[in-house]
Amino acid sequence: MIAASAPRSPSAHLAGNALFLPNGSRVFEIDDETFASLDALLDSGDEDAIGQRLRALGVDVPPLIDDVPVSSPPLRALSLAVAQKCNLGCTYCYAQQGDFGGAAKNMPLDVALDAVDLLFRDVAPGERVNLSFLGGEPLINRMVIRAATERAEKIAEERGVRATFSITTNGTLLTEDDGAFFEQHGFAVTISIDGIGDVHDAQRSFKGGNGSFARIMANAAPLLATQRRMQVSARVTVTPRNLVLRETIDTLIALGFHSVGFSPMLASPTGSGEMDDAALESMLDQMIACGEEFERRLIAGQRYPFANIVNALREIHKGTHRPYPCGAGAGYLGVSADGDLAACHRFVGDEAGAMGNVAAIDRTKQNAWLAERHVHQQEPCNSCWARYLCGGGCHHEVLARGRTACDYVRGWLHYCIGAYSRVLNARPDWFGEP
Repeated sequence: MIAASAPRSPSAHLAGNALFLPNGSRVFEIDDETFASLDALLDSGDEDAIGQRLRALGVDVPPLIDDVPVSSPPLRALSLAVAQKCNLGCTYCYAQQGDFGGAAKNMPLDVALDAVDLLFRDVAPGERVNLSFLGGEPLINRMVIRAATERAEKIAEERGVRATFSITTNGTLLTEDDGAFFEQHGFAVTISIDGIGDVHDAQRSFKGGNGSFARIMANAAPLLATQRRMQVSARVTVTPRNLVLRETIDTLIALGFHSVGFSPMLASPTGSGEMDDAALESMLDQMIACGEEFERRLIAGQRYPFANIVNALREIHKGTHRPYPCGAGAGYLGVSADGDLAACHRFVGDEAGAMGNVAAIDRTKQNAWLAERHVHQQEPCNSCWARYLCGGGCHHEVLARGRTACDYVRGWLHYCIGAYSRVLNARPDWFGEP
């Protein structure tokens, strides 16, 4: 898959029987003759000839993304680091075991409420905002989570705005009462689980060394049984030590998780758990195996909530094309326990992503960031067919370690484009579902 997904042209890519055009992230099914002719052109590297062929096929359109960076975008999402402390000792943690390399601290209530006010400062009726809670382990500061949520919901109701809420937790402090609160407010709850049983425990133990899996499952069970407005998902950080993706996803789906997603560990403060080329290639093979099971189940009318492929197929169907990998530093910012703003939750305490404080966004720093991080300013992105789906890769990971996962990302997207054509033919109705 890695060889098949290697970039041959920034203008076009072939996957399965599909022609993928980065400009607009458009997918076209083509016949064997057209495929063969395009394949030869891509091998030639003749961009003029490739452009002429695309124009002859009637699929060439003017560039939809230019070099102009986003400037002073409206803020519509915030993540609050309500607890810069944690009760687990995950050695790979980007937050350096929860405290971001500084003194352990909780976010004071006034800082959280000021952040909420910032989020709603220029929101118009009918718009949507998201407030998320992270750490460290956010449930260490449960009171602030609840007060900020209630404040946001009150303002949203007064202004005719839709507010959504999310939390990422290690699950060890979850209670049934938390579940009732999350259900009442329609939270998206993400629990970090890195495998089943001992596999998880080897990566996510308490600081004293004891495993956390049994406690997490016991705490999560009431939420899994009662989720309606609330959605309880699992996020798996993949390292070379837990490359057992099918067993993990099948078990977590059977336990009732709303969805399961995998994310490779690409940059950790200590280097512990980082994925090398061999591990990423193994992960890609297993991701594709999970994707193929998703395809089989979907065509059979069964649910298989593999978040990575669900998100990829829907983004491809929408024609998502973007000059950034996510909203970090733009419509989405992170807030430290002290009230400092960062490009995202991963940049809390990191001057590289500093963007003011809850009193005011530093638009000068923000706009400089957005100009520097635009995908057209990144190499080797400009020659890559996946650049507008990928957006140049996670800012934090790229700045910390470089683009170590390009082959993995392209391999996964190559598979997803082929899967998109197959699913669209077999189950076109699926794309109309929410």
